[in-house]
Amino acid sequence: MKAKVYGLDGTVTDERSLPAAFEQGHRPDVIQKTFNAMRANARQPYGVDERAGKRHPVEPWSPGRGVSRVPRLTQGRRAAFMPGTVGGRVAHPPKPEKNWGKKINKKEKALARRAALAATAHPELVTERGHRLAEDVALPIVVDDEFEQLTKTKDMIAALQKLGVYDDVERARQGRHIRAGKGKRRGRKYKTPRSLLIVAGDTENVKKAAGNLIGVDIVTPRELNVLHLAPGGDAGRLTIFTVSALEQMEEMQ
Repeated sequence: MKAKVYGLDGTVTDERSLPAAFEQGHRPDVIQKTFNAMRANARQPYGVDERAGKRHPVEPWSPGRGVSRVPRLTQGRRAAFMPGTVGGRVAHPPKPEKNWGKKINKKEKALARRAALAATAHPELVTERGHRLAEDVALPIVVDDEFEQLTKTKDMIAALQKLGVYDDVERARQGRHIRAGKGKRRGRKYKTPRSLLIVAGDTENVKKAAGNLIGVDIVTPRELNVLHLAPGGDAGRLTIFTVSALEQMEEMQ
């Protein structure tokens, strides 16, 4: 399987073979399973304070008073401490000792990575995710190593416009919105669509140039996983590979 190599001006400069992983068939079931497992394993344990709702001086009343025998405040009649009472404990609170992780086979995880990687070369899967790109762009998008030397955001934007994929960055910028619900008060106010994924052999300069573009992620081949290639468990993310990144991927196989 071969792909066209684009220059910074958007013209085809070469053609090169792709790693064997791009020949993997589409496996949405394995990709979704791996994505769910990786997200579950990244969850942080949480729970309530052991003394929450129990900081009341209470004592149960004896029978014969015509009221329920729940714990009541020693300095009054109000029920306290028990679930269902004002200021009482929670009946079944989340416990920090709970294990949220999920197990997954190594070969299954590797299969999902290859399948998600191969999905970046299928136009129907990429457009189904909502990505916007020019009609004449050949997938997967491979650019020469001059792309890794860009250090200014304006130069990166110009290169993406020549490649015909900058409309997708604009889609992510315009799609950013305030989250519904209480999450906006807990450090996650905005929801942002995922846009381009840039896979480069050396990401130092690329992160300077594209780090401020909304929805764009920059990774090396060794950092690449299903979370990057298939956000939400849906494969077909619009991805740009550099020539050096493909060479590193071939060495990793």
